Amino acid sequence: MNEIFKNSGNKDTRSGFGAGLLEAGRRNPDVVALCADLTGSLKMDAFAAEFPERFFQCGIAEANMIGVSAGLAVSGKIPFAGSFANFLTGRVYDQIRQSIAYSETNVKICASHAGITLGEDGATHQIMEDIGLMRMLPGITVINPCDYNQTKAATIAIAEYKGPVYLRFGRPSVPNFTPENQVFEIGKALKLTEGSDVTIFATGHMVWEALTAAAELERSGISAEVINIHTIKPLDKKAVLESAFKTKAVVCAEEHLIAGGIGELICALLSRERPLPVEIVAVDDRFGQSGTPAELMKYYSLDSNAVINSVKKVLSRKV
Repeated sequence: MNEIFKNSGNKDTRSGFGAGLLEAGRRNPDVVALCADLTGSLKMDAFAAEFPERFFQCGIAEANMIGVSAGLAVSGKIPFAGSFANFLTGRVYDQIRQSIAYSETNVKICASHAGITLGEDGATHQIMEDIGLMRMLPGITVINPCDYNQTKAATIAIAEYKGPVYLRFGRPSVPNFTPENQVFEIGKALKLTEGSDVTIFATGHMVWEALTAAAELERSGISAEVINIHTIKPLDKKAVLESAFKTKAVVCAEEHLIAGGIGELICALLSRERPLPVEIVAVDDRFGQSGTPAELMKYYSLDSNAVINSVKKVLSRKV
């Protein structure tokens, strides 16, 4: 594996959000933060301590928090609304649709504890359809960074971006492997490894699993190109098509349902341009359950072994 992508120590991506929010607040006095009674869980406490006059504890009233955020945006503020992904998408979908997407308000919807890796809280809290819900709304940018450093950089970047954003991150400690002082470019996919046999498009926690799989595949003579799709909407179509047309075989990996995820998105793009064999590593039409993050990732086949198996399967279909 390339030296730059070695794990520098496990960290949770929600802490990357907290660090990025604090930095964004220091850079711009218009940045404000709102939370639905989960300040510590979203690591928003440092921002609240340093800028108490710019922090609003909304309580367990997510729909109201979205409305307040839209009002603050209309008044010229840059609101970051934070809660668990399950409560900040499905529970308040109508408010997001009407007050943020349709109204084109400059609200940053910051969702922690996304996907299956929420862990022991179980199916009622593990949302794996949130990317699909958000990317279907016109005008909303959807971002799913892969580690602490990239989440911090993404949080800083969306404060400077004009328009509604859905930022997705998680609870567990995961490998932190991207550059510490990176500049996050919204809408620009990142090629992490060069390859010639297959392209692995990955997002979020699955990027490290894809890199791990690529290193193992290399030992068996398979050259895998790994591309980090941190911005799901707008999708970097140019990067996707260039890599897919080069390798002529594609695997997509995501901690999400197949329905509505990056696999379906990339398949739709390829079907319009040049159909190629594709395999998708994702959850197929099931809810989650209680367990540790590692147990659940293995149980739902969201690990490097699943990526390796999908690569071998797609290569068998390659023309």
